[in-house]
Amino acid sequence: MYYGYGIDPTVVILIPAMIFAFIAQGRVKSVFNRYSRVRNQNGLTGAQAARRVLDANGLQDVQIRAVGGSLTDHYDPRSRTLNLSEPVCNVPSVSAVSVACHEAGHAIQHARNYVPLKVRNGIVPVVNFASGASWILIIIGFALLAADPGTSAIGNLLFNIGVVAFLVVIAFHLITLPVEFNASRRALKQMEAMQLVMPEDMQGSRRVLRAAAMTYVAAVAVAAANLLRLIALRNSD
Repeated sequence: MYYGYGIDPTVVILIPAMIFAFIAQGRVKSVFNRYSRVRNQNGLTGAQAARRVLDANGLQDVQIRAVGGSLTDHYDPRSRTLNLSEPVCNVPSVSAVSVACHEAGHAIQHARNYVPLKVRNGIVPVVNFASGASWILIIIGFALLAADPGTSAIGNLLFNIGVVAFLVVIAFHLITLPVEFNASRRALKQMEAMQLVMPEDMQGSRRVLRAAAMTYVAAVAVAAANLLRLIALRNSD
């Protein structure tokens, strides 16, 4: 399993995905910050733009709330609230309007019973359990296999159950991709149709939402690489 200076050779499986995730996170912060300094020509704040999108789609009952932090924006289907972070809620920038309209896109998905969103929301409790249980089962399985050959059957069983739980987490990341891409498409369509952002600002909006989408792709890559590495570790014993 370990060679040379105690280095685990299977780490090479994880490195490309981690580099991709690092680049994606840096990219989204860089692009968001860049267009946070660009005032949208209509002078709309994120909250104002989101309110227009929601109202135009018959979602007057969805409330908009300010939350702390940066890039903590999200739509909560349980309380039917659009939660916008400080750099988005009351800021009239291209980034703010883009992110706010993206979250409004999730509210529209919820109202229209968008199937991938329903599936993702439905499996959240299972995923929360699986994400914690998978690592526990895998680690215990490894420990049993390393401690006593007589426990190999139990160790293998626990490891395999952990892998199945890990696959549930990966499935969640995969179903998140169409949800996020669709929300961005809805946002851009609404922004253009309602002229929430002028044509000369649309390129910036697309860059902001495209950069954000890549972080979800990176999450899939990291999860898949972790699973492949664990399987490689198991097979190297």
